[in-house]
Amino acid sequence: MKHLLPIAAMSLLTLAGCTNTSPYSGDVYSSNQVKSGQSVTYGTLVAVRPVQIQADSRTGNLLGGGTGALIGGVLGHQVGGGSGKKIATAAGAIGGAMAGSSVEDRANMVNAVELEVRTDAGEDIVVVQKADRQFQAGDKVRLIGTGSNVSVAPY
Repeated sequence: MKHLLPIAAMSLLTLAGCTNTSPYSGDVYSSNQVKSGQSVTYGTLVAVRPVQIQADSRTGNLLGGGTGALIGGVLGHQVGGGSGKKIATAAGAIGGAMAGSSVEDRANMVNAVELEVRTDAGEDIVVVQKADRQFQAGDKVRLIGTGSNVSVAPY
């Protein structure tokens, strides 16, 4: 049983990194955007800055934290005896939960770009989207959508 625990833990942590990051792409439309009119504004990129998006965990970090707590508790249980063993088990579970949550957070990071666009009307707009294409300052672009649902595409 102890030999299967690391394999099970790695499998769970691997699944923890399976967040769908496609919605952050400028090339992906959500189902509510399909067959609906989108506003288009033209402009020029003023600045491009690499950033990261912290994707939401579908499990609320329960998978990483729970797996880490389980592994940490089992490893802590191997240390000491009597009340020391109980303290080591608890400390291992707490430390493992923190480490597992951190691993899941890092697995859910998405490389992105912050794009500052000066529209042809003179308005400056900033859009953050997944870094799945190359943009440079000076590129002519289209802003597609309105409000909190805008993507940037080459013109």
